[in-house]
Amino acid sequence: MIYAISDLHLSLRGDKPMDVFGGNWHGYVETIKANWKQTVTKDDIVLLAGDTSWAINLEDAIDDVKDFFSDLDGNKVIIRGNHDYWWNSYAKLSAALPQGVYALQNNCIRLGKDLVCGTRGWSIAGENSSQEDKKIYNRELIRLELSLQAMDKERKEGDRATLMMHYPPMDVHNHDTGFIQLINKYKPDAVVYGHLHGKDSWARIVTHIDGIPYYLTSCDLVGNNLIKIYKD
Repeated sequence: MIYAISDLHLSLRGDKPMDVFGGNWHGYVETIKANWKQTVTKDDIVLLAGDTSWAINLEDAIDDVKDFFSDLDGNKVIIRGNHDYWWNSYAKLSAALPQGVYALQNNCIRLGKDLVCGTRGWSIAGENSSQEDKKIYNRELIRLELSLQAMDKERKEGDRATLMMHYPPMDVHNHDTGFIQLINKYKPDAVVYGHLHGKDSWARIVTHIDGIPYYLTSCDLVGNNLIKIYKD
């Protein structure tokens, strides 16, 4: 099984409590862990689509990751979010992660017959966007295509391919963005993303665009439950 949840914003040894943002965050870490233990087995995969830890440096982030995942089953795949300031060197991060936790950065990894690829993404650039936002958006388009190309090269008959991003690849109107065009070109079986929060979030938990399901997995919007991505 593949499950997903995102935007944990862990600060298990720090001073960044999330309950200041409302009731959905009260005791959320304990709730997620309890739901995880009831749902996930050691052979399952859990995708975590960014904003994993509030830490500033890698050492503190690894402490958060180790503390949180220490008694949780499954293979965990994490990707960088906009608040993951500790995520700098991919090589150093990969070397520091505990067993069973994998970092994804503009590439593709295989876990059995499951392929997971992805990049962070960025806010959809429009006419009124700053030059800096347009620059980052265009760079993320390149990174997304590199990720999808790696998936496409690795993909074999019987494989299942999942794309993970932090930012939503669509805009509020589900317009045909550059991200969507690339996704339609390479056709992963599902897309997982996070970043959006709060009761006024414009995206639905599950959206279908051109036949591909997109799953919003921000923990406060999914009741701190893991979302099952495939029915098997």
